[in-house]
Amino acid sequence: MVNKSHGLFAGRTRYLSKKHNPSRLGLTKRIKSFDIGAKVIVLPKGNKRDIPHPRYKGKTGVVIEKRGNAYVVEVPVSKSSKRKLIVPQMHLEKA
Repeated sequence: MVNKSHGLFAGRTRYLSKKHNPSRLGLTKRIKSFDIGAKVIVLPKGNKRDIPHPRYKGKTGVVIEKRGNAYVVEVPVSKSSKRKLIVPQMHLEKA
């Protein structure tokens, strides 16, 4: 009997399809800037090295700070708790 992998992308190969390939994204899609306090949507796009966890796909959060080429985004997980994520700008969209 073979053990099934339970990794980050187990059963989620559709995230790595050609339409989400970051090398095919335009320059304006890869270089974005957001202000502190701006509302953003987390949308993972194909680059499996620095992609946020798929459970945060479509979640709306608030930009707290900038770290290098990425942003720290505070995303509500439940009614009473929030989680801070470090997300590269290519995986964020303005809300």
